[in-house]
Amino acid sequence: MTRVLVVDDEPQIVRALRINLAARGYEVLTAHDGAAALRAAAEGRPDVVVLDLGLPDIDGAEVIEGLRGWTAVPIIVLSARTDSGDKVRALDAGADDYVTKPFGMDELLARLRAAVRRGAAAAPGVEEAVVETASFTVDLAAKKVHRDGAEVHLTPTEWGVLEVLVRNRGRLVAQKQLLQDVWGPAYGAETHYLRVYLAQLRRKLEPQPSRPRHLITEAGMGYRFEL
Repeated sequence: MTRVLVVDDEPQIVRALRINLAARGYEVLTAHDGAAALRAAAEGRPDVVVLDLGLPDIDGAEVIEGLRGWTAVPIIVLSARTDSGDKVRALDAGADDYVTKPFGMDELLARLRAAVRRGAAAAPGVEEAVVETASFTVDLAAKKVHRDGAEVHLTPTEWGVLEVLVRNRGRLVAQKQLLQDVWGPAYGAETHYLRVYLAQLRRKLEPQPSRPRHLITEAGMGYRFEL
């Protein structure tokens, strides 16, 4: 059974979607704000997310970014916002489709079926919102790291490097790929950036920074994250 997470703070819309989706054989999870949506996605592992942008606690685009920190689940935005800037921001954050309110139920269901097909055809990956090592914990949805019970402050760039490595845990990430993912296409040769930022991350996260067990250097090739 396909599992759908519906995220909206309008009870009428949630009720209408729950009734229509359940009648067509979908299992429906619901959340009424962004924080609940991130928890429901981590715990319920939906096959597709239908998400409103105007949530009461955090903006829907931030929810998309939180989900994209650890999962490739298809996301359909369902929003009353019609401004092109809102659409661009949502799509850039990682949404797969954008439907404006008011909407036709048949069209939304067709887009949902298409998103589920695309998601099923995509190569499966390791999807965990929280990754625990023997030394620290990485929450990919909340974009936070904890060590010894306390949150570790990371700069945006440090987080970017760590996130790429954690999402590819156990696999070698080439220097060029890491540079381009974090800094952009023009930085593929700036390998000294990596040496600086990996050293900073090891000082903050590794029990013995000079003998790292989690942030591993593969000399001349790249880096690897190990649990």
